Order: sequence, then C-alpha cells, then structure tokens
Amino acid sequence: MNNRGWTFAFSLLALTAAPAAATAVEPTRIRVLSYNIHHGEGMDGKLDLERIARVIQSVDPDVVALQEVDRGVKRTGGVDEPGELGRLTKLTPIFERNIVFQGGDYGNAVLTRLPVTGHRNVPVPSHYVGEQRGVLTVDLTAADARRTPIRFMATHIDYRPDDAERMDSVKRIEEVARENPTLPTILVGDLNSMPDSRVIKAFGENWTRTDSTPTLTFPADKPNRQIDYVLVRPAARWKVVEIRVLDEPVASDHRPLLVVLELVD
Repeated sequence: MNNRGWTFAFSLLALTAAPAAATAVEPTRIRVLSYNIHHGEGMDGKLDLERIARVIQSVDPDVVALQEVDRGVKRTGGVDEPGELGRLTKLTPIFERNIVFQGGDYGNAVLTRLPVTGHRNVPVPSHYVGEQRGVLTVDLTAADARRTPIRFMATHIDYRPDDAERMDSVKRIEEVARENPTLPTILVGDLNSMPDSRVIKAFGENWTRTDSTPTLTFPADKPNRQIDYVLVRPAARWKVVEIRVLDEPVASDHRPLLVVLELVD
C-alpha cells in the first residue's frame, strides 16, 4: 500500500472510532451536604443566614439536609428560613415542622437542585413532651439518562444521655427505608451519636457509613467528635468519591459535612 493508501486507512479508522468515544457515559455524581445550622446563629452569637448560604454555595451541593431550621419564629424575627436560604442558594427548599415554637415552626429542611417527585414528614417515637422529632423524606430524580429515583431522608434525632429514643428512631427510620428496599437511599443528618455508640451500630446493620474514620463535626470552633453523618443503602448502589468536613468554625455550632457520591448501576 502506498502512502496515500495508508493515510486513507488511518483516516477511516479514526472516523469509525470517534462515535464510540463520544458516547461514553459520565458517572452520575451527587454532592450531598449535611448542616445543622443552629437556626442561623453562629458561634459569635450573630444571626446571619447570608453567611450560612455562602457556606452552602461554597461546595456547590446538589442536595442539602438542614437541621434546626426556623420558619416564622420570634427569636429569628419571623423569617421563613428555608424559603430565604432557597432564594439565596438558588436551590428548591422543602421544609417540614416537627414542633410549634415561639409562634412559628421548627424542624428540618432540604435544599435541592434535583427534581422532587414527592415528600413527607415521618414522626419518630418521642419519649419527651414537646420534643417531637421527625425524618423529612424526599423522593428525588437523579440527573442521569435513566432518571433514577432516589430517596433522600433528612433527620435530627434526640440528644439526651439515655439513648432509648434514638434507638426507637433507628427502628422507625428503618421501617420507612424498607418501604422500597432496592431504592437508592441516602440518610443524612445530626444523629447525636458517636461512631462507637450502639445507635450507630444499629444503623450499621442496614446502612453503610460513607466515612471510614470519624469525621469531627462538633463543636464548630474546636471539633472533637462526630455526630453528623451521611449513610447510604443498598451499599452496592453507591460509591464514595469524596468526604470532608468544611473548615467553617463560626457560622453555626456544627461544621458542615460534604459527601460526594457516585450512583452505581
């Protein structure tokens, strides 16, 4: 074959190979942030939702679980905090009340850029009058070609030394997750439990922690323990790409926890 023939052959090979490279599918990644915002009050005593929003925006999350959120509460000037944080971050806010407090509502919120197909608040067993807690359960659609449905569960469970209520919360959350056991599910929030506690061990029977070593989240100024987590199930559907605690010592009494997940087919 002469030089002209070889040139034609290589050109033809390049043309036939190009479409295969162009159709390579990028993995579906979901940037998850857990943040107990302490109703927007920082370690400096200042109430500053714009500061909270800047922290959130700094890591460009796809979905955020927020704990200790006020809506129309006297101590925070009657502000609709989930609505305001949604406006500031340009993410869709979802809020559910757990208790009525100072003329308004107090509970958990989710901010998301992923499409929402439904949401509900599931109360967890309460052992104390006036301290009702819940798990905000949001059904989302992943930004992949299959439009994979995902369940995102955001919660903040009891803090007292007696862990009986927390153990009951584990059972109730498990009941919700088992409604569709094959559905890719993420549980995010302030679990008020150390990694070696029986509460986290109970979660570990059916959930997989995204951190392999403790990630210190509390208190924000000098964190010395982990009480904030991102858990996933089924384990085979998720790959952890990145996990880190944000270096933010002032905006809240907790530091935010970022986890980047990859959805596995």
